[in-house]
Amino acid sequence: MRCSLNLLVSVMILGAAVAGLAQSRTYNLGTPLSQEEIRAFDFMVGPEGKELPPGRGTAKEGAEIFAKRCAVCHGRNGEGGVAQRLVLGSPGNSHLGPFKDTEKSATSYYPYATIVWDYIHRAMPASNPGSLTNDEVYSVVAFLFYRNGIIQENDVLDGKSLPKVEMPNRHGFVPDVPVYPPDAKKPSWW
Repeated sequence: MRCSLNLLVSVMILGAAVAGLAQSRTYNLGTPLSQEEIRAFDFMVGPEGKELPPGRGTAKEGAEIFAKRCAVCHGRNGEGGVAQRLVLGSPGNSHLGPFKDTEKSATSYYPYATIVWDYIHRAMPASNPGSLTNDEVYSVVAFLFYRNGIIQENDVLDGKSLPKVEMPNRHGFVPDVPVYPPDAKKPSWW
């Protein structure tokens, strides 16, 4: 009888613990964002780069930051890591021409350099998103662009020079315009 009572008490304690965990907010799901958290996401850097903050960086500075903060996922120099390949071609050898699915990377696919800056600023490193300073982001972007042959090693990226970078796939996109059959009535702006 004593064994069954101990088993019953143990099951009740375990059940209460499981019920308590089930009611807790795992990973803060459902927790409202603070105003500060909302403000941190409430901007977007457009192709013209008007929203880019002050800062600057070079490929040489970016190589050091990349080795410390990015290589764990993306591999040494952006190659061979567990995450998507970041480098195609080699420094000074821009990868232009038709893109195949296997040749897409963060730096070869996007039409505007500001997209790369914005993404790295918001989402990297994956273990602590948004923790890079503006200078570190400019430097890492410069490093990746240099490694992909998009800019030269001594080029300085900042809020004025970054939007002027000509990305390899800049003209590989078409505008998002609806397609209408030939006999359909089109809107006046068409």
